[in-house]
Amino acid sequence: MVAPGALLDALPQPLALLDARGELLAANPPFRAQLEGFAPGCKAWDLLPEAAEALAAGLRGTPGRVGIARLSVSLAITPCARGVLLALTPTGDGQDERLALLGRLAGGIAHDFNNLLGVILGAAAAARVAPLPDEVAVEVAAIEAAAERGAALVRQLLAFARQQVLAPRSVALNDTVMQFVRLLPRLMGPGITVEMHLEQPSRHILVDPDQWSRVLLNLAVNAREAMGARGRLTFTTGRRLVLADEIAAGEVLPPGRYVTLELRDTGPGIPPEVLPRIFEPFYSTKLESGGTGLGLATVQGIVGQSGGRIEVECPPEGGTLFRILLPRAEPPAEASAEAAPTLPFPEPVVAHPAGPILLVDDERTLLRVAALTLTQAGYEVLSQEDSQDALDAIREGLRPVLLVTDVAMPGLDGLELARAARAVQPDLPVLLLSGYSAASVGGAPEREGFAFLAKPFTPEALCAAVAARIAASG
Repeated sequence: MVAPGALLDALPQPLALLDARGELLAANPPFRAQLEGFAPGCKAWDLLPEAAEALAAGLRGTPGRVGIARLSVSLAITPCARGVLLALTPTGDGQDERLALLGRLAGGIAHDFNNLLGVILGAAAAARVAPLPDEVAVEVAAIEAAAERGAALVRQLLAFARQQVLAPRSVALNDTVMQFVRLLPRLMGPGITVEMHLEQPSRHILVDPDQWSRVLLNLAVNAREAMGARGRLTFTTGRRLVLADEIAAGEVLPPGRYVTLELRDTGPGIPPEVLPRIFEPFYSTKLESGGTGLGLATVQGIVGQSGGRIEVECPPEGGTLFRILLPRAEPPAEASAEAAPTLPFPEPVVAHPAGPILLVDDERTLLRVAALTLTQAGYEVLSQEDSQDALDAIREGLRPVLLVTDVAMPGLDGLELARAARAVQPDLPVLLLSGYSAASVGGAPEREGFAFLAKPFTPEALCAAVAARIAASG
């Protein structure tokens, strides 16, 4: 009979074997290299305290998996005839890498597509300036509507890639749930009961309200489809204190105070073979009925970009439970609570400055449309397709009143151009344009005093952003 240690030593994956009491019988060299302190007979939960509960369940015959953040590994726990087999897998396994690659690809496609949509929206708006026959105006409106729908799809891709533009503010979690539930009766139908169990006092979260509504709507629609015509959907709020890094499904939750929201339905639950894949982009069990497979991937992206994590369970009693954890935020100041809502780019009334706006974008058509928009608004505009030529012009004496530049450009990118231009003209106001979120450019807009406008933008949004940036510069 082959000894357990000899069998494990022949395998390349980090493996260890526990006896029925949870004591280590054997471990191969890769496992010992990952986990210091191994000695035959020691208790597994002494070495892996964060997995103590899962290890106890494994000794009772229940397999499981738990993340070990400090080791950047996932621990698989499998009951066997001799006790329990432990296997360590890096959290950055092939699946994670493939999803990360897909996220980068989605972000790149979204950026290029946003440029095209910007051209379409800008050209349509320019066409509306001229008197149009009614039948032509209808077609222009259809073009704009289609471009807006395309922009909504791009936002979904950016949400999955966690590169969308968010406008977060502090909101009371309970308030958002109550407001949302008021809208549910028509969506859910008369056979589905909606209940709320809201912990008091209500705690605040920092989210983009529009994107948070999308999260709630997507999960509610999923619950309705799972339950059919009859059932119960329950919203429960609470809190959790995380003392050490937690890993679940490759998502790391750092220590801190979190607010929780659980949505539980009474449907049949998610099949075990489907459960591990529900957050994969483009994976759907409803492709034949028009499902895109982006719904839950988008939800996970929004929650992740907001600093939280979403978990899913299928309890033994049935149904499905989605749990969202978001960092606890401070309530807004009283003064701001009563203030009227503001647009992302207010439209101050300013006199047009004496001097040109330097507009830089390597996308020629978009550059032409943006220049036309600003010229029609009364600004003097100098356009450059090449960022190095734009910088050379500043170094040779050009003093623009505003630099408006795309971020992603070949050679000298928009951030490098802005910084180099500021070295020559320190008080130069800058407006960055990008199909990516502000966070994707390393926090430069906020940290360095640059304004930011996400693509695709309407001509009105561009003019408002330019006016606001010029006004802010005094």
